Formats: sequence, C-alpha cells, structure tokens
Amino acid sequence: MILTGRVPLLLLVGVVPIVVLGSFGATAAGATLVGWLLLVALLVALDVLVAPSPRRVRLDRELPDAVRLGEPVGATLLVTNLSERRISGLVRDAWQPSAGADPSRWPLDLPGGERRAFRTTLTPIRRGERRTEQVTVRSLGPLRIAGRQATLLAPGAVRVLPPFRSRRHLPSRLARLRELDGRTLLQVRGQGTEFDSLREYVRGDDVRSIDWRATARNASLPGAGRRLMVRTWRPERDRRIVLLVDAGRTAAARIADEPRLDTAFEASLLLTALATRAGDRVDLLVWDRRIRARVHDAAAGEVLHRMVEAMAPVEPELLETDWSAVPGLVRQLTSQHAFVVLLTSLEGVGTARGLLSMLPQLTHRHTVVVASVTDPAVLAMTTDRADRDAVYLAAAAERSLLETSRLAAAVRRVGADVVTGAPADLPPALADRYLALKAAGRL
Repeated sequence: MILTGRVPLLLLVGVVPIVVLGSFGATAAGATLVGWLLLVALLVALDVLVAPSPRRVRLDRELPDAVRLGEPVGATLLVTNLSERRISGLVRDAWQPSAGADPSRWPLDLPGGERRAFRTTLTPIRRGERRTEQVTVRSLGPLRIAGRQATLLAPGAVRVLPPFRSRRHLPSRLARLRELDGRTLLQVRGQGTEFDSLREYVRGDDVRSIDWRATARNASLPGAGRRLMVRTWRPERDRRIVLLVDAGRTAAARIADEPRLDTAFEASLLLTALATRAGDRVDLLVWDRRIRARVHDAAAGEVLHRMVEAMAPVEPELLETDWSAVPGLVRQLTSQHAFVVLLTSLEGVGTARGLLSMLPQLTHRHTVVVASVTDPAVLAMTTDRADRDAVYLAAAAERSLLETSRLAAAVRRVGADVVTGAPADLPPALADRYLALKAAGRL
C-alpha cells in the first residue's frame, strides 16, 4: 500500500470542522476528530482495494549492446498491461546511479491490453557493466489518495567501454609515421631503418643515400645514360609490442578526476592504434596478482576492438601487484625481442621496490618503457606560498616530486626508459616515445 500527498490534505481539511465544533465543547471536537480520521482511513482502504494490481504488467527492454564512457545512449522500457483495467500511477526504473539514467520516473496511464514505451537517456560515468534489476510500478485508485505498489524483476545491462578520447592525437602521429615511412617529401634515414628499394636521385635527397654500385650497374645498361640511384628506407616493421597494465591498488587512485587505470587504458589504445598502422603486432596484459584481461595474437583489424572489450569490465583491486611474475608472462606472449611498456605508478619507493627488482630481467632482452601518470595538482601546490599551510603543502609536494624523480632515475639505471605526464598528456607522450624509438631502430 502507498499513500499520496492527498491524504495529508484531507487530514488538514478536517481541521476546519474541528475548530468550528470546538466552541460547542471538547467532547464534540474530539468526536469530530475521531470521525474524520475514520472517514479518511475508510477512503484510503477503499482506494487501495479498488486500485488495479501492479503485478498485472509485463516488462521488456530494448538496450544497446555497448556505449563509450560519457557518451549518451537511449534505452527503452516497454510496459504492457495484461489486465482489462486501466492502470494509472507511476513507473520507476532502478538503474545504477553510475549509469546516469535521466529520467528514471514516468507517470503511467495505461489502458487494458495496451503497451507503452518509456525512453531514458543513459550517460554512464564508469566503465564496466551498468545494470538494472528491478522496476517499481505504482497503481493508484480512482480517488488517487492511495494505491498499490510492486517491485518487479526486469534485469538489463549495458557494457560501458573505455572512451578513447586520446584518438584525437592519432592523425598528427600518423603524419609523423608517414614521414618515417618515406610516404611524404621528407626522407628520413634512421639508425635501424630497413632498406626498401632503389630509385633515381632527385634534388634534395641525402647524398649519403647514393648507391654507387647500383648507379654503375644502371650506367652499363644500353641507353640508360648516367643516372644516380639512391636507396630508400622504411622504419622497422613487424615488431612485437607488449603492453602490461598494472591493475593493483595504485591504479585505483583518481588523478584529475580519472582513475589511474583509465589513463593507462587510454595510453594503451592510442599506442595500439599507431603501432598497428605501422605494421607492428601488439599484445595486451592487465595484471595484478592474476590476469585480469589478455589480448594475444589479434589481427591488426580487430586488435583495438578486442582490447576495448577486454578492458571494459576491469576494475582495480586493492592489493599489491606481483611484479616477480611479469618476466614469465612476457615470455609466454613472445620469445622474440619486444618493446615492453609497463603502465604503472612511480610515486612511492615501497610500491616500486618490486618493479625495480624485476626490471633487469626484462631490460637485458627487451626494450622497456615505464609509463606513469603524474598529478597536476601536486605540481600546482609547489607554486603556492600564500600562507603557512600553503608552504607546508608546497614542501610536501616538492618532496613527492623529488621521490618520483629518484625512482625514474633508478629505472633508467637498470636500462629502462621512463615516460611521465598528466592524464591528458601521457597518451601522446607515450606515442611520441614509440615513434622516436622506431626512428632510431631500437624496437
């Protein structure tokens, strides 16, 4: 049973006769009060008895399979009246708050045997499965002062994928990749680039690229004339890239209102999109003390899709990451030399001790980069000296930055490289480091 706002109004209306009859004595006023309360209770009971059953409805859903984080998507709840009586009242859909359902309540006026569609817009604020399990239906009586309520099962779920906001950096990095690949007027010769083909010399080519033997052979051909031949180069291709994302407790920290894990996913997606265009193969492993997600040997056309699907349900767990198992995991993915990217945190000596002890096992065989998110709020604290409290905060921030620098230096001493940046800067910074290593032939 439910009561509407009309019940208090009816009770207030009863104050008028009580005040009027109060002049005839307390007995008359008391009798009037009791009689009015009994009348209101009788009306409530009759309205509840006459109200149609809210369980005589069927609930169906029309939901999208997936949506990117922060993007709005429509969802439809279909309510069918299975009885012959009109149901008037209210419908409430119980989506998780992180699903961002708006609206979640609708007035209900459904004749017998008919169906109504109630549409809501979902704007999720968290990755993973955003669920709804129940729908509450209220059915009011003809007086609309009371009615019945039932909560019915109507499960539904929408998979929320990583947003991949860093894809806006992809066109500029692809342009640089085309420069490395020799598909623009700029010719690049790197230390580890591979020989591609021979062509005739044109003004502006590097004279060091002239192939004198090919020039001599070409001159010996009948009617060839004297034409200089130059070698063309292309960046290394078909390299193995292993992305290992730390999903331990440090990944749960929110930096600039974004979990550290989500920033790692953004950097992984941008690097994967760039590397697959460059002809390299990418594997993904999300790890803490067990494998949380894995993408291995995916075709270039489907690797991004498989990564997004694998990343969607992963949430950080509040436990320390087991770094000692990482070299074995990398060996399972590839037996060749690889470009290994570790996306983790470098903001504590205690948490990084396991990482530092493991890194030499990787660096003696692979090219390793450690990517870490930095908090722009900490950097801003170092510039504030307004009062005594601000000075103490600035000192703590400076100490934190100094510790991060020491850890980065320790990582470099064991042969790995370090890339750091704010959540918005880390993905393009990691992509730039990949391009620089590719141009230098260090992959």
